[in-house]
This record gives sequence, structure tokens and C-alpha cells, in this order.
Amino acid sequence: MNSEILDQTPPHDEQAEMRLLGAILIDPRQIEHAAVEPADFYDHLHAKVFRIVSSVYESKPDGDWVHAAEKTIQADRELWKNLGNGAHLADCCRAATVTKVPYYAVRIRKAAQHRAMIAAAQSMDISVNLYLEDWSNGMRNSPEYVNFMLEGLKDQPIKRMMLPDTLGILNPTESYQFCTTMIRNFPMLHFDFHAHNDYDLAVANVDAAIRAGIRTVHTTINGLGERAGNAPLSSVVALMNDHLKMSNSINEHKLNMVSHLVETFSGIRISSNKPIIGENVFTQCSGIHADGDNKDNLYYNDLLPERFGRTRKYALGKTSGKANIAKNLEEMGIRLDPENLKRVTDKVIELADKKESVTSEDLPYILSDVLKSESTPDKITLKNYAISHALGLRPMATVSIEMNGELHEEASSGDGQYDAFMNALRHIYHKLHRQLPLLSNYTVTIPPGGKTDALVETLITWSHGEREFKTRGLDPDQTAAAIKATMKMLNII
Repeated sequence: MNSEILDQTPPHDEQAEMRLLGAILIDPRQIEHAAVEPADFYDHLHAKVFRIVSSVYESKPDGDWVHAAEKTIQADRELWKNLGNGAHLADCCRAATVTKVPYYAVRIRKAAQHRAMIAAAQSMDISVNLYLEDWSNGMRNSPEYVNFMLEGLKDQPIKRMMLPDTLGILNPTESYQFCTTMIRNFPMLHFDFHAHNDYDLAVANVDAAIRAGIRTVHTTINGLGERAGNAPLSSVVALMNDHLKMSNSINEHKLNMVSHLVETFSGIRISSNKPIIGENVFTQCSGIHADGDNKDNLYYNDLLPERFGRTRKYALGKTSGKANIAKNLEEMGIRLDPENLKRVTDKVIELADKKESVTSEDLPYILSDVLKSESTPDKITLKNYAISHALGLRPMATVSIEMNGELHEEASSGDGQYDAFMNALRHIYHKLHRQLPLLSNYTVTIPPGGKTDALVETLITWSHGEREFKTRGLDPDQTAAAIKATMKMLNII
């Protein structure tokens, strides 16, 4: 091991103590630069030697200080014997650099402080964990130093040693190799593995660490964390249950709910294609997949949406087949003959080709348009509305709707134009003793490169009892698009 590694020895390592002792044995005047106390030494033999040398120096005897200190140490026969009849002190002198005494002293004091903190934690029944910052780079570039450091830590009363891939640099092969090395060299220690996702390998690295023998891994809800984040809890739980067959106490059924709760409070949106918890993860887009589900679940796997409190959906888009459409209509209690089913399917594909997002809530309107049927008329229509917005005044809205042949009109203010519209609508529904759904999400989309006259798509998510659904409005005006989506909601409920 080279001298640089020894100079970087962690505070509790005996090398700093040996070098300081060697320096003051060579030149006792260096004690003036050694701002330490005997109690700061980890090794009780080192503490005894330091106390003796300090005492000899303070007494300022005539003659050779080194010789006087050596005679005093030899006088304590048990101490001299434990020091290998002076061999250990000779080693200390050979290792020492006299000019580095202040540096060694700082290391020894820090070690003493750390021991004191651990002792204080133990006295209060607090467990102590140690986080080996940038462990992954250490294992790549200086594994002998990591091993040397842990040799000095292994006898400390530390409950868990945390192995972080701090900068997310590892791949699964390295994760397995490095974790295996740790467990093989220090089987008595409990290791945690902490993955980062900078190369999108966090979950794969967790898999490798567990296979290497690690039994505690760090995760976060939705993978939230600095930079690219950490390993997401939902993915790791699915990995453990399905691939590693390892028991755990996580309730899978609650994962989706917790993930979206954190999404709401953090303001960081979950990607629609994020495994397990993304909006589109359990959505079949291809018609052939929906057809396979109808035929004894030909596309079955263990990753069932029901495990996570979700349901399988069938997307409506340009790859939709008749099976997709039929599945969505079945959920609405509607069955069509083959001819009309084909006509509806063709219309959905036509709309999708225009890059319009088609939702299951749009189907009644598509049916009405395609079949020219009166089976899905709007029971609630917007007869008129007026919205005003003036500097220094709260926005106002007057709304008139027709419901079951009767007109209802109310006015209200709000924090914005759409909020004023919704408040007026709430007044109408309150008088009718009806309850409106809760608006749980509001997304506005403008085509890339769109100008001020571009179409605006407003997608609103509503919560109505235990049901959640979405409606869409399309208009050059953002508020008008939101109002169109709202009118669709009124007719759906």
C-alpha cells in the first residue's frame, strides 16, 4: 500500500497514531504541535506512550529527551513487553514524517470525536449507520483503500454500512462484482446498496446487488432523487416479487395510490410510460393485443394491473382494431353489430390520423356522429356564457345551461376565467342539489411550433366518487377548450 493511501487513512485508523508517536519520539519538541490528549488515542498503548513522552518533555530533563522517554517506557515492563520490546516504537519512527504532526493530530482528534458520537448514540439507544460516500468510484479506482478503510471500521458498533453508487456510474456487472467483494471480505457487516439512475441502470443494479447477497436496498417513491433520481420503489418491488422471488412487506396494491399522492405533492409528473405506475403501462394500443385478451389471455404475463390497484385499458388510436373498440364499448354496456363496429373503428382511426387524442369518454360522441343515432344526445347543453377579465378586478362569468328542457343561469367570480365559469356552474348544481366531480388534473397542450392562433387541447381529469375519468376540449381559445371538456363531463355523469 502506498504512502498516499496511508495519509488518507480515516480518522479511526491507527496509522495516524503511530506516525504521530514516531514523530515525537524522534523530536519531542513536536509535542507542541500535537494538539491532542492521551484520551484521543484509540489504542491504549499509544495513549500510554504519548502520556509518558509528554510528561518527560514537560519536566525538561537535562540530556537526551529521547533516551529519557525510552527509559521511562522500559520501566513499565508490561507496557514494554506489549510494545514488542520496542519493536512497535521502531515501526512508528520509521513511518513518521516529523513535519506532518499537525496533520496527524487533526486525524486523531476527528477519530476521537467520531468515537464519542458513536458512544453518545449508543447511550441513547440510537443506531449508528455509516454512509461510504462515493463508494462506487472508490471500488473502481482504489479498492485497496476501501478495503483498508473497512478494516478499520469493522469492529466499530455500526449497524449498517451503506454502499452508494453516488454518481450513478455503475453497471450491473460492476454492481454484482463490488457487492460480492464487500460481502466476501466482511461477512460480519450488514451492507445497504444505494443506487442512482444516471445511466438508467438503477433497477438493474439493485437486481445485481440483491443477487450478490445484499439484503437492504434503498429506493424512493417514483424514483425521485437528485439528478436522474434513484431506484423507484414500485419497480424494485415488482422485481423482487416476480424475478427474485423474495418475500417483502410492501403492499403492491397501494403502490399506485402512493405514487400519485407523491406526484401531487411534489409537482413532479410521472411519465406516462413509467413501469408499474405510468398512465399508459397497462394500456393495450394494438388491436391484436386486445383480441388476444379476448382469446383466453394469449398475451398474459405476471405483471397484472390488478396487483397494483389498476385496471387494463384499451387505447383508441390509429392502431386500434375492432377488439379495442369492442372492449371499450363493453365497459359502457354497448354492443354493436359487426358493420357498425367497423364504422366506429374507422372513425376512431381517422381521428387518430389527424393527431387528435381519442379517449373512451369520446366514444358516445363518435357513436352519435357515425351512427346518426339519438341514443347518446346531450342531456345538458351550454346555451350561453359571458366571461369578463379586467385589470384590478376579479374575473366574472355568467353561465346559462339547459338541463332536461329547463334553463338555469348563474353568475360568479373566480381566481381566473375558467375558475369563475366553474363557480357559476357550482351555484347551478348546488341549487339543483347535485354534486359536481372534483377536478384532479388539468393539462393544456399546444402543437409544437404552434402560433397564437393554434388549436389548444385541454385534457381534464375528474374524480367522481371512486371513479376517475378524463374529458378533452379542443378550441383556439384555452378557456373555451376547457369549457368544452367540462360540458362533456356534465353529460358523462
